[in-house]
Amino acid sequence: MKVLIVNAHPEPASLTSSLKDLAVTFLERAGHEVRVSDLHAMDWRAAIEAEDFGTSANSPLAIVTDSGDAYEGGTLAPEIAAEQAKLDWADTVILNFPLWWFHLPAIMKGWVDRVFTFKYAYGRGEGNSIRYGAGVFAGKRAMLSVMVGGGPHHYSERGINGELMDLLFPIHHGILYFPGFDVLPPFVVHDTVRMTDERFAEVAADWEKRLLELDTIAPIPFRPQAGGDYERHELKEGVEREGTRGLRLHVA
Repeated sequence: MKVLIVNAHPEPASLTSSLKDLAVTFLERAGHEVRVSDLHAMDWRAAIEAEDFGTSANSPLAIVTDSGDAYEGGTLAPEIAAEQAKLDWADTVILNFPLWWFHLPAIMKGWVDRVFTFKYAYGRGEGNSIRYGAGVFAGKRAMLSVMVGGGPHHYSERGINGELMDLLFPIHHGILYFPGFDVLPPFVVHDTVRMTDERFAEVAADWEKRLLELDTIAPIPFRPQAGGDYERHELKEGVEREGTRGLRLHVA
């Protein structure tokens, strides 16, 4: 495999960054190729600015069309083009991050905002066959590695924070599945604020096991938009399992 790890934590000695380092060791030891985008070490800028698009930027700035023109015209900022080249190279992408305020850290969301440009990650071709299960990343795999401060019961179906898979749905379905990735079940570490040396050893062993299954584990079976289950962007009546509601409707 060719694996790209995108890491988001400002502290190199953090649990998040430690799992990034372990992933490089485990994967390379198993014979895989690994590249890392360590966003804080790269001093990655999260906010989109006109300079991202070079001479393709207009005034007023039109983020979608200007980013597409910059991609097609070769005027994207070098750091954005470099990240797109890594995505093109990789067959598997791991987003490694702590869950902050129920979502990606700002720096990682900014990586998505700036790198997943129009005409690159979306907007190629026409019709329903270019999104949700299709698109530029079709055939590639993606997985979230998520550090969560609270315990599993906090993020259960009846947990006060909401079910974790529901919280991750915008990332899984909207950021990764939309442009075509096969989205793997996430690797989740709970109770990170109460980590001990003994528990870290257990987490590391679980992490190595999951990494060695990256090319075999079954992806989350999201419904493809062009698979016949949707009509005019809405799920057809009766295709879901009886009693299914909410976001689970979109998992076959």
